[in-house]
Amino acid sequence: MNAPLPLNLYSNTHYEISPHPDHPRLLHLRLNHQALRGFLEDVRHIDVQNLEYVPFMRFHLANTLLAHMGEEFAATLQRIVKDRKHGGFTLGLENTSSDSEDFVKFGTAIGHILGPGNHDSMSGTYYARFLVKHTDASDSYLRQAYRLFTLHTDGTFVSEATDWLLMMKFSELNAIGGESRFLHLDDWEECEQFAQNPLGSQPMLYKAPGSKNVTEQVERPVFFLGEYGLSVSFIDQFVQPKNSVQATYLYDLSQSMEKSSGTKTVTLPVGDLVVLNNYFYLHGRAPFEPNEQLHRELMRQRGMFAE
Repeated sequence: MNAPLPLNLYSNTHYEISPHPDHPRLLHLRLNHQALRGFLEDVRHIDVQNLEYVPFMRFHLANTLLAHMGEEFAATLQRIVKDRKHGGFTLGLENTSSDSEDFVKFGTAIGHILGPGNHDSMSGTYYARFLVKHTDASDSYLRQAYRLFTLHTDGTFVSEATDWLLMMKFSELNAIGGESRFLHLDDWEECEQFAQNPLGSQPMLYKAPGSKNVTEQVERPVFFLGEYGLSVSFIDQFVQPKNSVQATYLYDLSQSMEKSSGTKTVTLPVGDLVVLNNYFYLHGRAPFEPNEQLHRELMRQRGMFAE
């Protein structure tokens, strides 16, 4: 029996895997057009509201996609995201559709191949769609186009586990800049210095702003050891230092990550999505160049690995 090909060289009739051109760890999957069209046709009758109201329908979409991609596709995605060497991938609809409902269905299928999606309190369902445009009056950096969206992990201010994160680009017009920025913990030169500092294992208090619709307060350390090794939980906007010593540590940590040569920019085409392991990847966004006609729409899903 032939040995399996390395992930970054894998190819079959349903999909092929190659190194991502923008990031040394991420992998990119190209999916078979016929398989994608078959999936979209099979789920044409399912409306998005049905997915929002009935959780098992989200797994039905995942199973329908696997019927077209092959059962090993599930093991491949799970293996990539749980493998610390990679921990993330990109893939897309390969121009088989420009319908936003198809985007929701496809993203839902990919996410639920990994496991159940978390409730997104900002949107009131399991996913959130949001715009980035020229003007914004929100209370976080998420929609503020001309600011650096600093590196962070998701799920810091909720008690529910956030194992994986999915982001998909729905549309984009008049956008220069705004690239995604990713940092794998093992590529951050000063990670060990901050992880070994006693402050790194002290519980930090997190509070969400009003737009998140979350009232609970959570305490958790910045660094911890978990199933995937050294892990991180951090977002500068919502962590509440108890004193100037904690504040200085958090400031220096954030500055170090932002300046790290391991922080890479990644371009995501319309119709593509990225999935990251939320334990050892931090993510953010570069600023856009000012343009009154700027328009970008994204979808976010996040969830847990299936038991």
